[in-house]
Amino acid sequence: MLGSSPVTAFLPSTDPVRSRAFYEGLLGLTVTASDGFALVLEGAGTTIRVTHVETFTPQPFSALGWVVQDIARVMSQLAEQSVEFVVFEGMGQDADGVWTAPGGHRIAWFKDPDANLLSLTQYA
Repeated sequence: MLGSSPVTAFLPSTDPVRSRAFYEGLLGLTVTASDGFALVLEGAGTTIRVTHVETFTPQPFSALGWVVQDIARVMSQLAEQSVEFVVFEGMGQDADGVWTAPGGHRIAWFKDPDANLLSLTQYA
């Protein structure tokens, strides 16, 4: 029923100005709207609404992720912008913070300014 409808992802933020600098300025997403309620971004056909909230508790799982062709290159570019990658205790990630799943997919995690967990995935 909804398989052909566009998808919108939602993320909370306590500081829309800071979020805009991160998602537009650092990650390169396009801002399509901004009002008192949400910052609306576009990334490769997906709409992302960064919704202004007073408070929230970041979750320990990925809230949003990107599929990339070359995870090492993207990680290097993000690291140049002071993005730090998350290393999980006992996960077995390599020295760069990449976890290789049993099927060969390579995944790395980082956080936005509100501590929403974001991911990069390079499929095997």
